[in-house]
Amino acid sequence: MPFAMFDRSRLNLLPLSERIHDLDLAVMLNPDEPVEYSHPTIDILVEKVKEARANNRPVLMMMGAHVIRAGAGPLLIRLMNEGWITHFALNGAGGIHDFEFAMIGATTESVAKYISEGEFGLWREDGLYNRAVNEGVSDGLGFGEALGKFIWEQNFPHRDISLLAAGYRAQVPVTVHVGIGCDIVHEQPNADGALIGEGTYRDFLIYANTVENLEGGVFLNFGSAVIGPEVYLKALSMSRNVKKQKGETIGNFTTAVFDLLPLEGKNIHETPPKSDPRYYFRPWKTIMARTVEGGGQSYYVQGQHRDTVAALYHGLMGGGRG
Repeated sequence: MPFAMFDRSRLNLLPLSERIHDLDLAVMLNPDEPVEYSHPTIDILVEKVKEARANNRPVLMMMGAHVIRAGAGPLLIRLMNEGWITHFALNGAGGIHDFEFAMIGATTESVAKYISEGEFGLWREDGLYNRAVNEGVSDGLGFGEALGKFIWEQNFPHRDISLLAAGYRAQVPVTVHVGIGCDIVHEQPNADGALIGEGTYRDFLIYANTVENLEGGVFLNFGSAVIGPEVYLKALSMSRNVKKQKGETIGNFTTAVFDLLPLEGKNIHETPPKSDPRYYFRPWKTIMARTVEGGGQSYYVQGQHRDTVAALYHGLMGGGRG
């Protein structure tokens, strides 16, 4: 006998108009507003990105959902349109925040409030997210492109600040890397596990194709502590396997991690010992140490995403293409 499963038809979904939002469009960064934050490593990375793009090499930016929540969308879209970033990658929550900002101009609910009331994540309009995935993936699109297409073609009120929609329009990959069961939209009755899996796996293969060309390029990881390092690690292993068969390598490239953990005085180029709790901070051992051994370069920038994204943006846009 099969095990019993939860019957989603019993759920009571409420309208988003009844949800209290922690963030609205007031959080959006203004591309024309100067930033006070500075970090010496930003200048180095600006030059690395310029060099990579001058040589037509990829610049891949992976990010956690907090980057979208920080209002960085307008800056990221300009970096995309100017050709500085050639591939963006989000976790599942990042896609949801981008979608909600575009749809209603607000996002982020209080987990503490709504989980106690049995309402966390159970909002009617978020079912449109699953509809976008179901329709787009059924038509052969990847997860991120399916969302971007839906946001743009359904004429969402704030589609102009959607990174997903911008990627769809510019045909720049914005991939979404989902862990099934991790996102609020997976609670919805119209969530289709097969299509979610198919769409996000297509995005993984699109991502791996970018990583295969990473020699001479740049990989930036903003605040993704698990999905970012793990997806990158597997894609790099696949890509190096293929390159090795042709007598080629992927070794001379730049990585950088942007996060909050204080690592000053630490040798980020060596994996910390297992006795150090920071051994389990995957961005350190995976992105800044293990995968760049033998030729690559790695950097760490500590700071809030509103500051670090803005500083990188102004460094690149202020100097023009290299």
